[in-house]
Amino acid sequence: MTPSPRPLALITGASSGLGAEFARAYAARGHDLLITARRLDRLQALAAELGARHGVEVTCVAADLGVPDAEHSLLEALESLGRSVDVLVNNAGFSIPQSFAGVSWARQRDFLMTLVVAPCALAHAVLPGMAARGSGRILNVSSLAAFAPGAAGHSLYPGAKSLMLTFSEALDAEYRGRGVKVTAVCPGFTRTGFAEANATAHLMEDAPRLFWQSAQTVVAAAIAGNEAGKVVVIPGWHNRLAAALLSHLPRGLVRAVVRAGSARYHLGD
Repeated sequence: MTPSPRPLALITGASSGLGAEFARAYAARGHDLLITARRLDRLQALAAELGARHGVEVTCVAADLGVPDAEHSLLEALESLGRSVDVLVNNAGFSIPQSFAGVSWARQRDFLMTLVVAPCALAHAVLPGMAARGSGRILNVSSLAAFAPGAAGHSLYPGAKSLMLTFSEALDAEYRGRGVKVTAVCPGFTRTGFAEANATAHLMEDAPRLFWQSAQTVVAAAIAGNEAGKVVVIPGWHNRLAAALLSHLPRGLVRAVVRAGSARYHLGD
């Protein structure tokens, strides 16, 4: 088969939320897609939608990124397609609202594999090709939580998202001169299925509507920022203000405020 002349975007966590919107946005820009998540039926439905609407090729790979070496199935799919990655979107993730020791280590390990190890592994795999071609895009979905101190519940989440932020900055420092644009996107409250997955949706709905953004808005800001060469993108003026306050106010004050504000999202042990 003759390889497609279109660029290819690899998007993790693409079955819903931000991942599905990233897939729609890049398909609309004429990219073929390799999309992955655990739920193959949702991936296939999205692939049918995007193939019919935009005439792009969409390959679906069901994978659990919490499993060690999960990236191998994606890399094998790329090899079988004879394709290289032009855009990598590390989006897959979840959160654990209970106390750290109240949840099995296996679940905590799955969290770290999904949000830290798998994104780093995929970036490590695709960067040499991007650098050799002198062109590439990596978008790492971080969070406004990357700027916040830890609080009870979601114990590993701020640390994991902070790592993705600083990791993106490091990759930018290393590869910007070789044509690779790396961006950490740090959204705040976003309407996706994230809260439903961790059983905090009933709590999140009480947050003021002013502070919510749509997945489409976040994705549009992320892609525009990446194309403009921005290393950190914080969609929404209110989120940028919050990040500035979190970064510059005294740490003790910030910790007290975050502890009080996040207590309602801690589901205990």
